[in-house]
Amino acid sequence: MDRLRSECAWKASQTHESLVRYLVEEAYEVVDALETGDADDVAEELGDLLLQVVFHARIAEEGPQGRTPFGAADVARGITAKLRRRNPHVFGEDDRTGLPPVDRDDAAAVNARWEQVKATEKRRESLMEGVPSSLPALLTALKAVERLERSADGPTEPTDDDDEIGEQLWRLVERAHAEGTDPEQALREVVRRRTAGR
Repeated sequence: MDRLRSECAWKASQTHESLVRYLVEEAYEVVDALETGDADDVAEELGDLLLQVVFHARIAEEGPQGRTPFGAADVARGITAKLRRRNPHVFGEDDRTGLPPVDRDDAAAVNARWEQVKATEKRRESLMEGVPSSLPALLTALKAVERLERSADGPTEPTDDDDEIGEQLWRLVERAHAEGTDPEQALREVVRRRTAGR
């Protein structure tokens, strides 16, 4: 990446901001490759996404842009520390959360512990704090529903009828289009309204 930044005019001119669209695009291309199931495509697209991580880390290493400098090694150290902190049942490290031990063979308990540890680290002031405003509305709504569920009396019963739900969503998008309504914007507004002040 050092050579690319110094010997390629286009790459040298890039900033965090100018690369955002490529980062998002590459993430969606990974999803597409995973959904088609082609291992070669998955490997290629994961490589493209990793390039974005390395690119952003290299830009950050160069400094200013109003940010504290960091590099790829800092990114790797950060995720390693996070994984160790949030998985004491795997790494056998001190669990400083004061929470009781978790059964490492119980996926639901492990996931619940991850969320508990994350909550002690983040200390969110509101329900939607930490949810990127750039997420698509359906993902934002799902995050809101999940967080509301965790803050209430526990999970609701899941449905196995994904196809019916997909069809209902499709019909809602068709209806929104026919009525001249942007479904993303409409759902974002409902999410904002339902999570306001929480």
